[in-house]
Amino acid sequence: MHRFSKTVVSLFIISFSALSPSAFAQAPQPPEIAAKSYLLIDVTANQILAAKDIDSQMEPASLTKLMTEYLVFDALRSKKIDLKQTLPVSERAWKMPGSRMFIDPKMQVPVEDLIKGMVVQSGNDATMALAEGVGGTEARFVEMMNEQAKRLGMNSTAYKNPEGLTETGHSTTARDLSVLSIHLMQDFPDYIGYSAIKKYRYPGTPAANDTNRNTLLFRDPTVDGLKTGHTEAAGYCMIATAKRDFPNLGAAGAPGGRRLLAIVLGTTSDVARANETQKLLNWGYTAFEAVKLFDANQAVVTPKVWKGSSSTVKLGQTRAIVVAVPSGTASKLRTQVARPEPLVAPFKLGQAVGSLKIMAGDGDAVLAEVPLQVLESVSEAGIFGRAWDAVRLWIK
Repeated sequence: MHRFSKTVVSLFIISFSALSPSAFAQAPQPPEIAAKSYLLIDVTANQILAAKDIDSQMEPASLTKLMTEYLVFDALRSKKIDLKQTLPVSERAWKMPGSRMFIDPKMQVPVEDLIKGMVVQSGNDATMALAEGVGGTEARFVEMMNEQAKRLGMNSTAYKNPEGLTETGHSTTARDLSVLSIHLMQDFPDYIGYSAIKKYRYPGTPAANDTNRNTLLFRDPTVDGLKTGHTEAAGYCMIATAKRDFPNLGAAGAPGGRRLLAIVLGTTSDVARANETQKLLNWGYTAFEAVKLFDANQAVVTPKVWKGSSSTVKLGQTRAIVVAVPSGTASKLRTQVARPEPLVAPFKLGQAVGSLKIMAGDGDAVLAEVPLQVLESVSEAGIFGRAWDAVRLWIK
């Protein structure tokens, strides 16, 4: 076992693991959050820091548009559409109720402007134009949304439309929204920046509704996304992400910056959703610190290999291994490697072999468990090398 001190962090995404309260004598308690459901994730450390009713079915309102964004960005990446391409505005898109970009059937609107209209203005008309442009029809696009949700593991989500207006059966959960949000940031770094735009208006349309409803973009310079939503049934909702610079954690604009994601669903007002989300983010940054245990592609352990072209194999992760712990407890971390024995070649690059258990204090509570991968492939030894190791293994 080894002890580690805090240092810079890097993005590391596998699957979410909740912080175990039993791992620490006094785990930080989240503040009172006036919302039906909320979730705070340390994206850098890949841990849930605070949660309430994250598997309860909720109406997503305009948070639905995050899945529409995902499919539009995927179409851009696959060259099915491009940013400068223009799309028509159908009667259906033009007559969409709720928030609007104010486009009409006389217009041919560039895809990039429709994206800004959807993301910044939360325009239901822009969203419908994009859905029809990518899916051919609204119905087919909704099928694509549900298919993508299943691929991402959003098993508690069902979409009925691309914009988020109230419709029977249109629902999701805070947990599923976190999966979508992190995939959106991870899979489309070239496009996610649209969610940080504060103001936008398509030339020739009314100046009304030209301001991003994510008011945290205006009050907190570390916030750079993602989306707000509101319907009478859903209440006021927000998904916000921030990346901050902290001592020994690197600059916010560098890979070492620490990213948190806050999801707040079902608050009572625009002001309340912003205040409660800000409260969660601030608490997460002060109550917890991020600790980098190993760099990306750094060998966590180099165990002996039998019958291989090399006598050892390097096991680690292709991303930095990071954990979030209550502030002031970094020195209490311990790690332990669990792996099969003996290790017999061959081993392929990226092959999973064992895991790294991260524990806190003197107890046996596991804070997180990270799978270890082969960092450099090891082929089989020649016939004589294999025979010699077979004898040695038999003796051992």
